[in-house]
Amino acid sequence: MKSILSIFTLKRSFILTIGILPVLIVFSFYGLYTNSFYFFKIANYIFPILTVVHFIYLYVLWFKIKEDELTDPKMRNLEYLLYGVLLFYIYKTIKSFALLLSYYDYEVYELPGAFLPLGILIFSLHLILVFLTFILFFHRKVHVGDYRFENRNHIDSW
Repeated sequence: MKSILSIFTLKRSFILTIGILPVLIVFSFYGLYTNSFYFFKIANYIFPILTVVHFIYLYVLWFKIKEDELTDPKMRNLEYLLYGVLLFYIYKTIKSFALLLSYYDYEVYELPGAFLPLGILIFSLHLILVFLTFILFFHRKVHVGDYRFENRNHIDSW
């Protein structure tokens, strides 16, 4: 694991994640079968809304590392929300892979020429995003610490 974390350093993970998320937000409105964008489908807005949790987590993680702070319950709750978002990312990865596999079911129809290249790109970006999300969890554990609150000396001023 240390070799993977040395390749995907914290800075590289941040940059890749911040680069991949906007691209996938744009592609969440794209229809591979029709080669057009659909902005009026409500279901296309689920991914962009859920990525807000990911962006907030990135900011909180960056802030905690920059200020040399320890974890807190709010960060833990945010990470738990990101676990749910990660499940949605995995769902989208499986869905994009199934969409790619359907190419051979519809090869008698005229599919757009960009179907396979863009489908492979979208699937690859989803797969990389899932991987980078796991990497960010490991970086949080290394740089910020565990979620052990019972061992800390909290001063209650009341």
